[in-house]
Amino acid sequence: MCVRWRRLARGCGGGAPAGGRAHPAARWGGGTGPPPPPPPLPGPPRRWRGRVPRDEGCEVQWQEARGSRLAPLKALAALARDVRAARTVVVGDPFSRYVQLLLTLVRAEELVVVDDGTATMEFVAQTARGERLVRWHRVGGGTLPGRVRELAYAPVSSAARRRFAPDRGAGAGKARRVEVFTSMPVVPHGGMTLRTNEFAWTRARFGPPRLTKGTDLVGTSLVETGIVDPDRYLDAVRSLTLEHGATRYFAHRRESPEKLRALSRETGLEIVRPDLPLELIARRGPVGRTILSFPSTVVHTLPYALTGTGVTVAVCDVDPAWLTGSASPRARSFLAGVTDTARDVHRLPAQVAPTAG
Repeated sequence: MCVRWRRLARGCGGGAPAGGRAHPAARWGGGTGPPPPPPPLPGPPRRWRGRVPRDEGCEVQWQEARGSRLAPLKALAALARDVRAARTVVVGDPFSRYVQLLLTLVRAEELVVVDDGTATMEFVAQTARGERLVRWHRVGGGTLPGRVRELAYAPVSSAARRRFAPDRGAGAGKARRVEVFTSMPVVPHGGMTLRTNEFAWTRARFGPPRLTKGTDLVGTSLVETGIVDPDRYLDAVRSLTLEHGATRYFAHRRESPEKLRALSRETGLEIVRPDLPLELIARRGPVGRTILSFPSTVVHTLPYALTGTGVTVAVCDVDPAWLTGSASPRARSFLAGVTDTARDVHRLPAQVAPTAG
C-alpha cells in the first residue's frame, strides 16, 4: 500500500517514526575564531532522509513551515484538503504548536502519535489528567507579550487536547481512535492504545554495526533549555571522558556551537553532529562498545536499536546540585523518571561527574 506523507517542518506532519517501522495505514565563551566545522557524518547526506520512506513505497511531499510568520499558515492551507480527507493522520511531537494547529483540520477516524522523545511520557500523563499540554521544562509566568500570546493560543491548545482524547462516539471534529507509537515506557488510558516501537525495521535494514574500542558520549540540550548549569555540565562531561575513555561526542541538535567548541577544547572529544537519528547512526556503525548518556531519549531507544550487538548503554544521573535556579519544579523528578524507567542500561551515579566548586 502506498501512503502519501504530508509533513510540516518542525515536526508537524505524518510519517514513520525515526528509526522505527511505518505505521500501517552564552556561558561558553573563550577562544577566538569561529567554531570548527563538524566532522564528516558517518552516513549519507540530509536528503537521504527523504529517500528512506520512498524506498518503503511512500510518496513524500515536504511542506515548509518556517521562514516567515505566515509560513505556518501557508503550509496549513496547502495541506488542508488532504488532511481533512484523510482517514488516518499520523503526527509527531504533540506539544508542537504546528502539530496542534494541524489538528484543527483533522476529521480522521484514527489519529496516531509517533514520537520517541521523553516528552511523550509527559504527554500521556497530562492527557490522562486532562491537563493543559505543557512541556516539562517550561516555567510559568514569562513576559506580558508571552502571556498574551498564550492566552490567544489557548483555544487551539484546548481543541488539540480534545482531539487527543479517543471518542468512540466519533463526534464532529474528534478522532475515533487514538494510538501512541513509541519506545517510551507509557501506560495508555481512556481508550488510547499503545504500540511499542522496538526498532524492528531499523534492525532489519541496518547493521549489525562494527564496534570500536572506544566509548561514545551522547550530548544533551539540558543546558540550552535552562535546566543544567553550563559549568556543571562541562565538569560532568570532562569527568565522564576521563573515567570511561570517551573519544567522540554526539551533539544534540540544539546544542550551541560555543558550547561544543568549549567541550572539544576542554576534553579533547571529537564533536560529531549527526544528520540522522542517532539510532540509525549507531546501528550502521562504527560505534563504541559503550555509549554514555545523561537522562534522555536514547537511554530508551538505543537498547532496542542495538539489541544483540554487544554494545553497553550507560546513563549518568543528573545531580540535583547541577540544576539551575530557573529550572522548572518538575525537572528533578522528570529526569529521575527517565532514568528509572530505562530498560537494559547500566546506571552510573551522578558522583561519576562531580560538581564544580
